[in-house]
Amino acid sequence: MIKIAPSLLSADLANLTSECQKAASADLLHFDVMDGSFVPNITFGIPVLSALRKCTTMPLDVHLMIDNPQNYIEPFARAGADCISVHLEAVGPTYIREALHAMEQNGVKKAIALRPITDPDSVLPYIEEVDLILVMTVEPGFGGQSFMDSQLPKIQKVRSLIDRYHPECDLEVDGGINAKTVQKAVAAGANVLVAGSAVFGQPDIPAKIAELRRLAEETPFPGAN
Repeated sequence: MIKIAPSLLSADLANLTSECQKAASADLLHFDVMDGSFVPNITFGIPVLSALRKCTTMPLDVHLMIDNPQNYIEPFARAGADCISVHLEAVGPTYIREALHAMEQNGVKKAIALRPITDPDSVLPYIEEVDLILVMTVEPGFGGQSFMDSQLPKIQKVRSLIDRYHPECDLEVDGGINAKTVQKAVAAGANVLVAGSAVFGQPDIPAKIAELRRLAEETPFPGAN
């Protein structure tokens, strides 16, 4: 099932409630957390997520681009996250396990994320226990970047691993998704599509969401009959 996830990194933050209402036809909202250390930018935190939770009932997909994410799972879960993704590059395997355990304990969907430099086989120790794998198709840290075609083989490889070991797991792609790249991502195996400036900041947000969904659903999905 294709899911569209507008990224609030590109939203009008002075009108967050209105922006959420305009994006209500999407499947979930993507919430990027950056700490200025793991990536060279600072964005949202727990208070903003808590405020967002009060103005929408949409699922909130929280992407932690931060060091030591295992220390922040519970606070973000309490603030309203429905799914939390942590980067495999942020800490060692022991702390990734700790983060996933904390997600389990706090009742949120469990997800891991990969930077462009990361080998797709790195998901193997976790693939059978996570609900979502996020492949970055830009270097994390800034919105508005161009889709990296070099990541298409990685998406394909992660899709093949999911199909083999955990078919119920979602494969999310984040970075440069728009009307020109969405079909590439879906054809490679992505079924959750994060789109920032291709949705927010556009004159007709619902129309842009509908366009992305139509293009995605018109694209043959790997392994589909």
